[in-house]
Amino acid sequence: MKKIFYIIGVSGAMLFAATTYAQDAKQANPTNGEQPASLADIKFDKTVHDFGTIPQGGNGECEFTFTNTGKEPLVITNCMGSCGCTVPQCPKEPVLPGKKGTIKVKYDTNRVGPFVKSVTVNSNAKSGVVTLQIKGTVEAKPVEEAFPQNKNEGAPKAN
Repeated sequence: MKKIFYIIGVSGAMLFAATTYAQDAKQANPTNGEQPASLADIKFDKTVHDFGTIPQGGNGECEFTFTNTGKEPLVITNCMGSCGCTVPQCPKEPVLPGKKGTIKVKYDTNRVGPFVKSVTVNSNAKSGVVTLQIKGTVEAKPVEEAFPQNKNEGAPKAN
C-alpha cells in the first residue's frame, strides 16, 4: 500500500514539474508557433463611407486610406466583404512604417434600396482586426414606358 501511494505521489510530482517546465518554455521560446507582438499598426482616415443616395447602376466605388503608424512593415493578410455585392481590393505589398495605403471597395449598385455593408481587414497590426463600413441608398431608375400614352387624346386635331 505504501508503494502505491509513493508511486502516485512521485508520478504527480513529475507531471506537475513537466507541465510547469512546458509553460515556461512556451513563454520563452517564440519558435513554438506563437507570434511575438507586432510593432506594425494601422490607422484609417475614416472607417465609414456614406454614399448617400446614388442612382441604380451608378458609381459604387470608394477608398479607405490608412497609415502604418507602427515601427515595422504592415502586411494586410485578408480583406473580406460581408457579401458578394461588396468587393474590396487590398494592397498585396507590405506598407512601410509612416507610409500610406488604400483599400478600394466596390458596391454593386444594381441592388435597389438602402444598404449597410462591412469589410473586415486582417493584418499583422497590433490593434487587431479592423471593420470598415459602407452605407447608402440605391434609388431605382425611373421606369420608361414602352409605348408612351398620347397626352392629347381628348384635344381636337389641328388641320
